[in-house]
Amino acid sequence: MNILFLASEVAGVIKSGGLADVAKALPLQLQADGHKVVLVMPCYSIISNVQNFPVVANAVLNENNMNPDLRIPFSIRKTNLASSGVELLLIDCPRFFDRTSLYGDNNQAYGDNGARYAFFCAAAIEAAKIMGFQPDILHCNDWHTGLAPMILRLKYAQDPFFDKTRSIITIHNAAFQGVFDRSQLFMLPEIQNIYNDRIAQGSYINYLKCGVFYADKINTVSPGYANELTTYLGGHGMAQNFIDRRDDLTGIVNGCDYSDWDPATDSLLTIRYNIDSMDEKILGKYLLQRKLGLAMGDTPIYGMVARLTDQKGIGLLLPILDRFLQHKVQVIIEGTGDPNLQRQLQEIANRHPDKLVFQPIYDNALAHQIEAAADFFLMPSIFEPCGLNQIYSLAYGTLPIVRAVGGLKDTVIDYDQNRDMGNGFVFNEPSPEELLSCLRRTLILYLEDQDEMRRIRTNAMRVRFNWKDSCRKYEELYKHALQKPKWM
Repeated sequence: MNILFLASEVAGVIKSGGLADVAKALPLQLQADGHKVVLVMPCYSIISNVQNFPVVANAVLNENNMNPDLRIPFSIRKTNLASSGVELLLIDCPRFFDRTSLYGDNNQAYGDNGARYAFFCAAAIEAAKIMGFQPDILHCNDWHTGLAPMILRLKYAQDPFFDKTRSIITIHNAAFQGVFDRSQLFMLPEIQNIYNDRIAQGSYINYLKCGVFYADKINTVSPGYANELTTYLGGHGMAQNFIDRRDDLTGIVNGCDYSDWDPATDSLLTIRYNIDSMDEKILGKYLLQRKLGLAMGDTPIYGMVARLTDQKGIGLLLPILDRFLQHKVQVIIEGTGDPNLQRQLQEIANRHPDKLVFQPIYDNALAHQIEAAADFFLMPSIFEPCGLNQIYSLAYGTLPIVRAVGGLKDTVIDYDQNRDMGNGFVFNEPSPEELLSCLRRTLILYLEDQDEMRRIRTNAMRVRFNWKDSCRKYEELYKHALQKPKWM
């Protein structure tokens, strides 16, 4: 199949979150499995060495429109993703992408983000035509590309170049929907004045709702999250939209790039280990303790690497952290985000300097070292579409502590519910007390039965979420999309 893959960020080029990891790994695997993938993203001016990517075409969006305000010039730059042969096209339009950040500055989104990504969606589809790449599948990701299925169906409905093209949208986090005033669609007169209660939010237009309404197939990044989206509690205000498309909605768990996340080969670790040399893991613990100024010894370490947002369950952790730190434990938290949450974590760290280290940064090397050195990994998320850190933790024999939501419950088996297959610890209710209870049962096991800890770690390290397996499910999804009749 020919697959046109749209994403707002791609790991290895520029990244702010997990979407970028998927936008790199999935196209690479699709290409390895014999498909032809062309990946398209915005050409942000802050991309390193972006001027080294050659311009392969110049174009004008709405070139034949009589209104000069609608004619927007842009260039197409081209490179390859890694050394894979996956073509990467970058839509270069300084008007929209010459900024100091991807989405906003100082925790404030750019006021024209609606226009920026409306333009990107239109230009990306036009770029495929300019480059002569006739896609079977238009694969969109999150709200930034949510308008693309709508543009394909309405602007290009009669264009024979896209006659066989079908679209899917992957939702990585439905809490972010892209709600904008219709004036930001000024460069898309074909869709600016289309009103439908399934794509509107009051007088505004909701880009994610557009994707859900117009795409041929919809998927998200775990079966658990797909189910939650059809509930009024877990649907982020879009439950009815997902209920209406239930027959076209599925969930596929993300794979893991084990070339980056494997304790046996991790180049960011001083001491590497595998399932047969797990004793080396404790040496990595000692190195991290020394690096961060903690007392060296076999004290259980609880690690956490996360964006500091309510979604990640920081609000469950803060009320009980002082009490948990009364035990003989060490906690290491790395992350940035909500300034108020950062301040509260720093205050607790100041009260317990010998037990809690808070690093208000994101340092990739430190993230790997925490995964390798910690005994347990904290992910008490309020909701979690898929989650990657719990998958990384399993690979490192670092037992995840998660709430039973979304992809977390699809990937972690609670030890107390299944002693034979258990690979982590799961709690249900989003309450600080239930989190504290779960933390204490992990501590009891650690202190009382190291042999059992080793066995559970072995269970964890045997689990694999390979992109090749996920890719097969995407191929089936594409085939089902291609069976859909052309939308008229």
